[in-house]
Amino acid sequence: MDQAEHETAKNEPATPLAPPLDTEAVLRGDRRAFEQLVRQESPRLFRVIVRILKDEDEARSVMQETFLQAYQRLDSFRRESKLTTWLYAIGINQARASLRKKRRYQTLEEADMDRLQPSFANGMYVASYKAWDPQKLVERTERQRIVREAIDRLPDDYRMVVLLRDIEQLSTTEAAQVLSISEGALRVRLHRARQALRALLEKHFGAHP
Repeated sequence: MDQAEHETAKNEPATPLAPPLDTEAVLRGDRRAFEQLVRQESPRLFRVIVRILKDEDEARSVMQETFLQAYQRLDSFRRESKLTTWLYAIGINQARASLRKKRRYQTLEEADMDRLQPSFANGMYVASYKAWDPQKLVERTERQRIVREAIDRLPDDYRMVVLLRDIEQLSTTEAAQVLSISEGALRVRLHRARQALRALLEKHFGAHP
């Protein structure tokens, strides 16, 4: 870059950053503020919904319904969590309702979850145990389909904690608020879900995926 180009680039105005979301304006029903919320949260919300539904067209429809319901129900927001957490809870509930109408996979029952938990003898695991990271499995293209299908087989309550904590990497607090459960209950479900996934995936990846 010569001196003239350098001076031109230096004098060009920087790209303005998006202003922080005005939550109070959103809650007052300000349309511009709500439109900013839509722009800001649409990518992540869509990612969560499409992972639940596995159908992009249906996910778009559910996301539109989510924002519509959120706008219509702004006066019901009780400030017990972040506005975005409340929004995701609406979206997830909408997606789960849609999924129940056309379940693609035969999900496990609670008794199956018990059966898939590890066995103990004298306070020790019967089988060898090694910590594993579901997110790393999902990121490996050749294993993605198998892992996602295993996640889809989990009962709805367990599948959601895996999606929110291990895939979307929400904090324990935020995931618990989205699902309207205690943090303790979320930790229990997540532990049981991971153990069940380990058992389901063992035949594909061996004892240590």
